[in-house]
Amino acid sequence: MTGAQHDVHVEAEEHRAPDGSTLVSAIKTTARLVPRQITDEIDLAKLELGHKKARVGGVAVFAALALVFLALLVIALVVAAIAGLATVMPLWLSALVISATLLVLIAICGLVTFTKFKSLLPLLPENAWRGIRHDLGILREGRDFDPSTLLPKKLSKEEKKAQKMHAEAAAAQAKAEREAKAAELGPKANEHELIERTNTRREHLASLREELLEQAHVKKQTGYLLDQAKVKAKSTLSSTAGGPMAQGIETVKTRWKPLSVFAVSATACVLLLRKLFKK
Repeated sequence: MTGAQHDVHVEAEEHRAPDGSTLVSAIKTTARLVPRQITDEIDLAKLELGHKKARVGGVAVFAALALVFLALLVIALVVAAIAGLATVMPLWLSALVISATLLVLIAICGLVTFTKFKSLLPLLPENAWRGIRHDLGILREGRDFDPSTLLPKKLSKEEKKAQKMHAEAAAAQAKAEREAKAAELGPKANEHELIERTNTRREHLASLREELLEQAHVKKQTGYLLDQAKVKAKSTLSSTAGGPMAQGIETVKTRWKPLSVFAVSATACVLLLRKLFKK
């Protein structure tokens, strides 16, 4: 797919209305457009940074010229110091004294820098990092974890070479994947196209937001849920009223008099039989 076809496909998909006027379709469309909008904004920011980088390059040129003139100033001051000492001693001796003084100052500064930098090595917080790895090992294996595995292993030349080759192969594979992905997407849009695309998508997102607010209105949703609950309750009551329990209740209501007479008669018979058996 070429770059132009890709842009046309994207624009057509962005201008396409949601499938229906439902809340779910609007949410899906918004979820599809927001990542693309963010990606285009990031690309636009990269282009702007590229323009500013070019301008910073011009500023860096003047800064470099200022440093050159500063170096010339230092040289002139050194020459002036040598010429000043030449009034009380030979010229070669004054130059040698100034050079020796500068050499001593350079050696002192270099020694202090080396000492302080060596005290900082390694730059990573090894103890904290080792403690984190130890904690993770305890969480994974418990008391079976061997802390000796946290110590750095001394690799041989062959192992170092193999590790380096593996890292280079992984980097080459990642680069090839990035190039393949870039070739599939086609050429990148320029700044003008990105601005137009983001503005169009921004308008589309605004319309989707209005649609979401309209469809997700609290009162409408609450009324709909209440109506559904009422309908369900009515259907449940109607199904219960037509069941066997309701029929039994209706039977008892219509025949309670004969049943009561039968119960009284049965009780009287039981009492008479008990009296007869007692005699």
